[in-house]
Amino acid sequence: MKYVSGYLSIVIALFISSTGAEDVVYGQVGGMVTLPVLKWGSEKVLVQWYFGMNTQPLITRNAQGRETIDPQWKDRLSLSKTDFSLIINKIRLEDFKSFKCELKDFRPQQITSVTSFRLSHVSVQPVSPLLVGKNLNLKCDIKEIFEGTQRRWLSPQKQDLNKDTRVQIGNDGSLKVMKVTGQDHGEWTCVVTYQGRETYVNTPVTVIDLSPAHSQPIYTSVSSFSLLHLPCFFSFPLPLSWSDSQENGIQGGRWTFTPSPAAGSLTGVVQTLVNLSLGPPLAWVVNQKRGLDVSALQKKNLNLSLSKKGVTVGDRGNYTCAVEFQRDDTLKRVMRVEVLQLFTSPVPVAFVGQEVNLTCTLGQPLTSDLEVKWIPPHHSTLLPLGSSTHPTLLTIPEATYGDGGLWRCELWGNKTKLTSVEITLKIERVPVDVWLLVTICAAAVIFVLLLILTVILIRRHRQRMMMPRRGKRRFCNCKE
Repeated sequence: MKYVSGYLSIVIALFISSTGAEDVVYGQVGGMVTLPVLKWGSEKVLVQWYFGMNTQPLITRNAQGRETIDPQWKDRLSLSKTDFSLIINKIRLEDFKSFKCELKDFRPQQITSVTSFRLSHVSVQPVSPLLVGKNLNLKCDIKEIFEGTQRRWLSPQKQDLNKDTRVQIGNDGSLKVMKVTGQDHGEWTCVVTYQGRETYVNTPVTVIDLSPAHSQPIYTSVSSFSLLHLPCFFSFPLPLSWSDSQENGIQGGRWTFTPSPAAGSLTGVVQTLVNLSLGPPLAWVVNQKRGLDVSALQKKNLNLSLSKKGVTVGDRGNYTCAVEFQRDDTLKRVMRVEVLQLFTSPVPVAFVGQEVNLTCTLGQPLTSDLEVKWIPPHHSTLLPLGSSTHPTLLTIPEATYGDGGLWRCELWGNKTKLTSVEITLKIERVPVDVWLLVTICAAAVIFVLLLILTVILIRRHRQRMMMPRRGKRRFCNCKE
């Protein structure tokens, strides 16, 4: 009976080994894969994994749970804690061969189970960085494809591509995306499905684009302390610097400025603010001395942002950030800058009783979605202004001391404060020396007028005295 039992164990082992066909598992170089073997036998099972035709196991777990790994596979292999599956990390090209799992259970009798796997290579050819608007072409290649294998693609957002009209998917695993956008930047995934198991093969896609332009103008105010920031940078960090940008297709860059009619300068004349000189050496050249901070341009992250401390009405206009690539491709962003100005007339210093006008303006009429709000001093004669729309021109008919102080004008749009500007109005009493001067001038004028009148009267009197008197006419009587 003992011999019969041993004979049956050998027969069972041979039967399991001979009927076990190679199971296919797909993987990619550098990725991770699991060769699944379910829990089997008793609690104490000898587990041995072999690679190719090697007779020495890659990894072994004895009946007591102690593991031994081939030094050549160290840090790349591990056994599952829940079953006998083999986990392979950092897959190499030479790993795409056959693997065999041999299980031996010695209780109550020796039973051997052998499972073979074929690790098949799946790859996606990397693509060079794409400019936004270009076409993306990918292909999911399988070196050894088996019947029943299916392939599909996932976007970086893991969305269903069947609803995207820009996408064309071929039966050979090819993918074409027309006119890529910033949303196409990221990891694209080819999902290979075989016998219910899915393998995810990732490939990075870089879409070069500039940060989205402001949908609204950039609002700021006239002040020596105001900071004007003009953001322009790549949407996704590139592993480049300006020094090696030419090798990666970047041929130049520049900032230009087109003044608006409200800027008070040459309207419509394009001015180059900074320009990328290809050198050698490669450097940014500041062409307009407008107090621009170009420190961001000198860094290695391809940040093209500009800033300027101290804002004037001359900064009103359109600013264009442009990057030039090979084949005459250009990425650009246009930003419109509106500067809020507050001024008084006739002068910031007014006298008591004088009419004062305060004007809050962008240099042009406000659009329907914009409005201004005035914040007068606490003791102003114009209080309260009310909650209705405030005018851009505010008139103080007769200024008082209470109208002096800090006046603030706020620009609002869609219930959001966009910017504000302040001015200090001084109300002074008419000085005494002014009245004295007026009195002296009036007295002088009166004196001159009296002097002129006196001279005129004297001259007339003299003229009368110098005129000869006429005697009485005598008539002769004849008595003859």
